[in-house]
Amino acid sequence: MEPSIVLAATPIGNDGDASPRLREEIEHADVIAAEDTRRFLTLASRLGLEPRARILSYYEHNESERGPYLLELARSQRVLVVTDAGMPSVSDPGYRLVARAREAGMSVTVVPGPSAVLTALATSGLATDRFSFEGFPPRKPGERDKALAAVAAEPRTMVYFESPRRLPATLSAMVEAFGSGRQACVCRELTKTHEEVVRDSLGALASRFDEDVLGEIAIVIAGADPQAADFAGAVDEVMALEAAGLRLKDAAAHVANRDGLRKKDLYEAAIAKRPR
Repeated sequence: MEPSIVLAATPIGNDGDASPRLREEIEHADVIAAEDTRRFLTLASRLGLEPRARILSYYEHNESERGPYLLELARSQRVLVVTDAGMPSVSDPGYRLVARAREAGMSVTVVPGPSAVLTALATSGLATDRFSFEGFPPRKPGERDKALAAVAAEPRTMVYFESPRRLPATLSAMVEAFGSGRQACVCRELTKTHEEVVRDSLGALASRFDEDVLGEIAIVIAGADPQAADFAGAVDEVMALEAAGLRLKDAAAHVANRDGLRKKDLYEAAIAKRPR
């Protein structure tokens, strides 16, 4: 097979989702860069494969150091990049390597396959015409709350990943940021034997998942309705006018009169959104 960098999707839970192309690449690669070499070898064993390739670790904390080395190898060898589950470069190492390879004019091949993002989106029953992948929310509560507040008016469906032990706190924070009535879906252990998909309001989901759970988690959040998005934008404008030197009450009155909104609602929302 020709020298190249190959990104290949691996099963996210069900080994039956391993594609024929993935199997072929594993069998014929010269070098395999794996997020966790032991987990990759376990997967290969379950698939009945015996890689002849040299297997290297390639994960978040050695990505910048190992990337240039993989590029050099790919000039004369076929380098297969895999992660623990799903598609490399989607919330996993890979995109920097691809960017460097493209800049160097090197060949990059993608073997498509399982994706936790698309699987969660498809099974959620929420709008799929426009969506955004937001990755893992920040771990620190203050940073997490700020990040969620920043997308409260986002009209697209949003997909998040989260650890099982942080799920209760994150759902509670999402209730605060998006409102208890916003529709959402918690997806646990997708494609595995004990898969669980629960769609409900954020308030109901926060009550249901109020303790740590087991397994891989994806959360799908419905986008804000246009009216809510317009109001959030108006609040942002009020705060921008205040930052420019206008009194908050005057800024709220100006935007309220122009947009047909209640001054009191804008004023109180701007107060609540101020950094604490």
